Amino acid sequence: MNKNDTTWKHLFSNGNGLKTITLALGVMLHATNVYLATTIMPSIIKEIGGLEYYAWNTTIFIVASVIGSVVSANQMGKSGPRKAYQIGILLFSIGVLVCSSAPTMYVLLAGRFIQGFGGGLLFALSYAMIRLIFSEELWSRAMALVSGMWGIAAFSGPFIGGIFAENGHWRMAFGVLLIFCIFLLIISSRTLPKIKNQERVSPIPYLKLALLGLAALTVSISSIQKDITGSLIGICTAFFLLVLLVISEKKSKNRLLPTGAYTISTPLGTTYSIMALLTIATSIEIYVPYFAQIIDGLSPLQSGYLTVLIAIGWTLSSLLFSGLKENRVNKVIPIGAFIMLLGLIGLCYFSVMASQTFTIKLILTCIFLLLIGIGIGMGWPHLLTKVFSLSPSGEEDLASSSVTTVQLIATSFGAAIAGLVTNFGGITHPGGIIGTAQASVYLYGSFAVAPLIAIILCFLLKMNQSK
Repeated sequence: MNKNDTTWKHLFSNGNGLKTITLALGVMLHATNVYLATTIMPSIIKEIGGLEYYAWNTTIFIVASVIGSVVSANQMGKSGPRKAYQIGILLFSIGVLVCSSAPTMYVLLAGRFIQGFGGGLLFALSYAMIRLIFSEELWSRAMALVSGMWGIAAFSGPFIGGIFAENGHWRMAFGVLLIFCIFLLIISSRTLPKIKNQERVSPIPYLKLALLGLAALTVSISSIQKDITGSLIGICTAFFLLVLLVISEKKSKNRLLPTGAYTISTPLGTTYSIMALLTIATSIEIYVPYFAQIIDGLSPLQSGYLTVLIAIGWTLSSLLFSGLKENRVNKVIPIGAFIMLLGLIGLCYFSVMASQTFTIKLILTCIFLLLIGIGIGMGWPHLLTKVFSLSPSGEEDLASSSVTTVQLIATSFGAAIAGLVTNFGGITHPGGIIGTAQASVYLYGSFAVAPLIAIILCFLLKMNQSK
């Protein structure tokens, strides 16, 4: 069968149907959990407290997801595809049970870590097993379907979370995920292959994962310090840990990112930096539901769907601008970053303006959130392409996996920094509507710096490539 002759029907025929559903549901489970948790977090805070740890839920979850995704190749080599996938499901299920029964924020954070680790395994294995399960002519279709599960999750996550949160049953929202886990465990036992990889199993970079996790956690710890000195010490410590990570990467053959990724003066290093900055800028979305509920009085369901506007704009923009010719790529990336900058400045400005009506403010908020998503989506496919083309020969597989790694790392640090900014902005002290409104201004205003720096780096990248 020629690659161009394949249709969606081929992906679901000849015994491929259940295999396709299994991998797609693995990604959907992980993605739905991301949006569901963001939607119900304000309700969780109301019941068990821990507002100062709000951003920790995302940071810890994403750090654990990074660890899970990095460990996935090693786990699949040792246990085989089916068992590795089922280990991911079981870990995720345990995390769901811990979260749904959490009496305090500390227990919830432990559950979120377990969820993240299991979800990271599922997320990475779902993509990795496409090459094992399907013939090559079906890879692009399978990859598109699995990636498309994020779009479905953008609607299912806020819907499930919002419905239960509005009725005072946020714990049951996690319970729904458990039903999906049981179903996925059953069908995976019938569809996924058992055979183990006979090639050499890649070792797990324990030291690098530890340094990465500790750096993100240190930023989160600095966010709850009562004085600026303690926060600065935490930030400096996190920076030192990242320096150690970079040093260990340069001296190691078992790397997280391709050669040249850590040198900003190189085109590859500049490209990764732009990706990280734009991803960090989108981290404001974790506080959008809380701001909407406290400041504007929206319901959990309504505020949950505000969150996904960035994701919707990102997806639609990526599809629309993905077919640009090479001579336009270097222009569209900085333009997209500028649109993100406008979105963040707009959110910041109208957070302090009390003159507009609720309806106008809501419409403008939706527009600005969409602009942030549209801005990153315009250049994202082309940034990924640059990573693949700029990576050294022989490191193609590492370049492919590094995209997810960089995105997850940037998200975890973005969440940690968002927690630091909002806590100092007054979200807990004085708290309430006044403190939350003040924190929103701090958050949107400070995060506007990320796309601004990205614009500067875009011109630096253009100059480096023209030499």
